[in-house]
Parts: sequence; structure tokens; C-alpha cells
Amino acid sequence: MKKFFKTAMLMTAAVLLAFSFNSCKKSSKTTEPTTDTDAVKVTIINQFLDHTVSPTYTKLAFFTDELVNDLKTLKSDMTQANVDKACESFLEARKWWEMSEAFLFGAASDFGIDPHIDSWPLDEDAFNNLMASPSMIAALDSEDGDVVAGEQLGNALLGFHGIEYVLFRDGQPRNVADLTNDDMIYAVAVSGDLRNRCFQLEVSWLGDNAPASHREKMEELEFNTTVNGGDFSYSENMRNAGKAGSTYVTLTQALQSIIDGSIDISDEVGTSKIGKPHTGEDPTYVESPYSQKSIIDFYDNITSIKNAYMGGNEGERDESKSLHAYVKNIDSQLDNRIVEAIDNALVKINNMVTPFVYNYTDPSAGEAMEACQNLSDVLAEAKDAIKDN
Repeated sequence: MKKFFKTAMLMTAAVLLAFSFNSCKKSSKTTEPTTDTDAVKVTIINQFLDHTVSPTYTKLAFFTDELVNDLKTLKSDMTQANVDKACESFLEARKWWEMSEAFLFGAASDFGIDPHIDSWPLDEDAFNNLMASPSMIAALDSEDGDVVAGEQLGNALLGFHGIEYVLFRDGQPRNVADLTNDDMIYAVAVSGDLRNRCFQLEVSWLGDNAPASHREKMEELEFNTTVNGGDFSYSENMRNAGKAGSTYVTLTQALQSIIDGSIDISDEVGTSKIGKPHTGEDPTYVESPYSQKSIIDFYDNITSIKNAYMGGNEGERDESKSLHAYVKNIDSQLDNRIVEAIDNALVKINNMVTPFVYNYTDPSAGEAMEACQNLSDVLAEAKDAIKDN
């Protein structure tokens, strides 16, 4: 911008304007972004890890553990109140999982945790065959039933949606009179495996900052919790971007991975979670059909993008230490488009006709698809914008 000024004083003013993150009226793009320093990138990475990843996985681990305890209580005391309590814990755990999906890169992908705990649709025929197998029910009812579930049941019988099938019908907590002891044996075992995998996520990212009991559980199960079996937790790996031992060659590459994760989930929500049923490609591909919380799932997925981009979860956010501020300093118009695209995707998803399982052909679903595609597109521009900065 300095070519527009003839005096040193005005040149200095232009630099100060760049530092303030304010946009120019004629052009939002600066030639030399003032925040493009290693220190700024490290600050953004630390904010992302400490105020998005860490609290999300901590809450996920906590509520999946609560779910196991609530299901064990329900198994021993079959009351409607206990069904309702288990459903509450399930939905809370589900919320934190969905709000982690902007950063499925890392442990969730490397250890196959995502498909293991969140595949759908549930294979109802396989479920019925399982219920008809006394030997498998007995194995699931053993002291190591969680391990049996994790090792012997396929992804289509594991994770959130298997438990959802037991606990919910038609969007409501299931009537306790309809539950059997075998249902509860299955639900307790599968929830135990779900908890184990969520502990693995927590320990993999938080390392020594994860609760000792959770780290001990991982050692007992012999689950890997480090990058490539080495010394780094996934947070340490990202914090050490650009240094020896990290899988991130540069700090910029680490920032781009955050954007990549956001692009991936925005694309998945639009083209798969909403798109497959809406377009007729696969009408059975409806997430969370028994609890009828599909639209909440989609909304929480986009919220995960907002948290990653804006500098933290709600209540922990610091926009001055965010990708939002960083992109804004490079190209404020692009940043405005990203913020607007995030908010628009949230609005369009929230405006979808509910429940999705019965209304996936409604035009509102198509509008949400389009909003997610637009979000993916502008995020891709952001990744390109920071590649040389």
C-alpha cells in the first residue's frame, strides 16, 4: 500500500493500520501481512490446542464415562427415570463428539476411531442375530465385555448408533418396558468400548495432561496414544511444527491442517450427511435416526468449525489468537466471507425441517447443502491464502 503515500509519515501510518487488522476501503489484501511471524503462528496453534481440542476431548471422555455408569445403573435398576438419565448422558456425549469433527485428523483417523464409534446406519439384521446368540451375549456380559465388543463386533454394531438404537425410539427415550436384559448387556459393553476409544482420543492429544486413570486404562488395554508410536502426543506434535520429530514440516502446514479438518467436515455434512439422503443417492444414510437428532449433529459439526477458526470453544474463545485474526490480516474480505459462511451454514441447518429422517427431501435440506458447500469453498481459499505467509 505504501505506493499510495509520498511521505514517510504517511508510510508509518499505513503500517500502523496494517497492525490494527483494519481493512482498506478499496482493497482488503495487504502485500506484507504484519502477523506473519512464527510467534503468531505458535500462539494460534496453542490457542487451538488448549481451548478447542483439549476441552472438547476432556468433555467427551467425561460424558462417555458417565454414559457407561448410567447404563450400568439402568441395567441393575430398570426404571424409566434411569432410561431418561442414560439418554441425557448419551446426548451430551454425542454433542462433544460432533463438536470434535473439525479435527478428526490425528488420532481419530490414525487409530480408526471415527469409523469405529460413529458408523451408520446400524445393521439391524446383525443386531437381531447378535441378540439371538446366547454365547455372544454371555461374552459381552463378562468382565471384559467392553473388550469383546471392540474386538468382535463390527463397526455397524458399535459406537454411538448401537447405543442410540437401544435407548431411543421415534425421537424419545425408549419405554423401559420395551428394554430387555440382553439389550442392556449389549449397551453396557458397547458403551464401554466407546468410552475406551474416547479415552484414547483424550490421552492421545492431551498426553500427560490427561487424567492418570485414563492414561492407566490405555496402558491396560495396550492402546497406542502417540504419533507413529513415538514420544510425541498429538498436541506436542503440532506444537513442535517445524522442528525435528514433528510430522508438520512447517508451522504453516500445521495451520493448514486445521483448515483441512474444517473443510473435510463441512464437505461431509453437505455432500454425505445431508446430501446422500436428500439427493436420493442413499435414503438410508440418515445419521441419528432413532433419537432424531440428525440436525443437531449437523449444527454441532459446523460449530466445531467455528470453534477451530474463531479461537476456541464458547467461553474459552480469544479471537486475537485465531485463524480468524490471521486470515483477516492477510485478506479481510476473505475472512468476512468465511465468518459469514460459517454463520449462514448454521442458520440454514437450524432452519431445516425436523426430523430429518422424515424430511430429508425438503428444499430446506438442499439450502443447507449449498451453504456447506460454500463454506468448504471459502475455507479452501483461506488455506491457499496462508500457504505462503
